Amino acid sequence: MNTCKSGIFELPDLLGGCGGSCWEQVGVWRPSRDAASGCWHCGINPPLIFSQSFPPSEAAVSSSPGYKVASTSLVMADQAFVTLATNDNYARGAMVLGKCLRNHNTSKKLVALIGPQVSEPCKSVLKRIFDEVRVVDVLDSGDTAHLVMMKRPDLGVTFTKLHCWTLTHYSKCVFMDADTLVLSNIDELFDREELSAAPDPGWPDCFNSGVFVFRPSMETYGKLLQYCTEHGSFDGGDQGVLNGFFSTWATADISKHLPFIYNLSSIAIYTYLPAFKQYGGNAKVVHFLGKTKPWSYTFDPIAKQIVGSVQEATTHPTFLLDWWILYSSAVVPMLQEQYGDQPFHSGCVEDNIPLSVFLFNSKSQYSDTVTFESEQGAILSSHAQALEPEMSSEERKQKWEQGQADYMGMDSFDNIKRKLDSFLK
Repeated sequence: MNTCKSGIFELPDLLGGCGGSCWEQVGVWRPSRDAASGCWHCGINPPLIFSQSFPPSEAAVSSSPGYKVASTSLVMADQAFVTLATNDNYARGAMVLGKCLRNHNTSKKLVALIGPQVSEPCKSVLKRIFDEVRVVDVLDSGDTAHLVMMKRPDLGVTFTKLHCWTLTHYSKCVFMDADTLVLSNIDELFDREELSAAPDPGWPDCFNSGVFVFRPSMETYGKLLQYCTEHGSFDGGDQGVLNGFFSTWATADISKHLPFIYNLSSIAIYTYLPAFKQYGGNAKVVHFLGKTKPWSYTFDPIAKQIVGSVQEATTHPTFLLDWWILYSSAVVPMLQEQYGDQPFHSGCVEDNIPLSVFLFNSKSQYSDTVTFESEQGAILSSHAQALEPEMSSEERKQKWEQGQADYMGMDSFDNIKRKLDSFLK
């Protein structure tokens, strides 16, 4: 491992020779000021001069004297994506998120903050995906957060999330909730400043705290805790605290407003379908908002289908399927390895249950078993029952007005899009 003497970067197995793996963190990434001077930090010759933006191409590195390319994976050691998992279900979400970021070739470190309720097998899998896994137990911390929580026990999970500001060995981070799905490389988010975030679909003058850019700082952390003590949260969670603390976000600096494609709310897709049709193809991050999360469903990995029909589902089925395909193919095998002979529920259809029981068909005589996770983490199950007769148009309209559209059936995105297309032609 070549490490910059400034402590800024780690370039694993990338450069040999004089050890000039020091990089100056300025507008143009380079290891030296000019050809006459040595490394900016170390003063060692020969220098590497790159005119293009960091990271340099393999050709540029290989053509420099005294250097040999062993890998083109440059890891920015002082910048990181950070997520939070307070239990095993959210840990599964974090695993998919970490895999997504890896698959899209991020150059940043990956950090997972986890609660003490996360099991050892899940913790082991997280350690295989993330560069750093840190257990955060506010009740056992003995610090200011513990004292504040004694006054505001309602904000327990919020205090755990605020711990991301204590990661001061990183200069800049991007926090992402564990119920997000990354669709492409998003390293460009690190060009933004604190606190950059996308508008919340429910109240656009507030930002959604599912994805935001921040700079770790113990000073900011202390001020956030003080704010919690004095003001609490207007929505009972971290989003209320952060919007209250960073109260000028809506008006102060438009450059801190992330485009909606970096935090595409799954529930917003159906509220403005024409916009999704126009811009949805550019989405980079999907956020599965709402009580029903991707891991709340059951998946058939053979047929590559989500099992069952969920009336209150508000997520685009394509994104939900993307999540499950990655989870079942890349995460489940690691979980099986860690659990060994211990029983655990992966969420996939079990081999010993006939597949025909689970495949969803709108003409089937029975609906399928679907599992839901309550806010307290309990697993509830709706058992197979006879489907109701087909509803009339008026009944369907009433269901829509009551927010009970059949998003996985008659009112699926594909059917709605088909109807819209017929009007827009």
